[in-house]
Amino acid sequence: MNQTLDEYTEAAIQRLLTEHPSLGEQGITLTRREHRLVLSGEVESPQRCEQIRQLVHAAVPDVELVCDLGVTRAATPTEHEDLP
Repeated sequence: MNQTLDEYTEAAIQRLLTEHPSLGEQGITLTRREHRLVLSGEVESPQRCEQIRQLVHAAVPDVELVCDLGVTRAATPTEHEDLP
């Protein structure tokens, strides 16, 4: 069965990412381009990126996904910050 990629599918995927118990991703932007769904935004790790890709693919297996997710480079501070 070929799934239609429309605003309802897009909203369902956005809700899935936001409400999933182990994700709660609100910073992912979905964009429909022709017959593709583009995921963009920043995530905390490459593992999270892959988890999101797999979750979306399982939800809409007949839709081509383009993952344009970046990984936020956050490290523990190495210096003490003085506040005024």
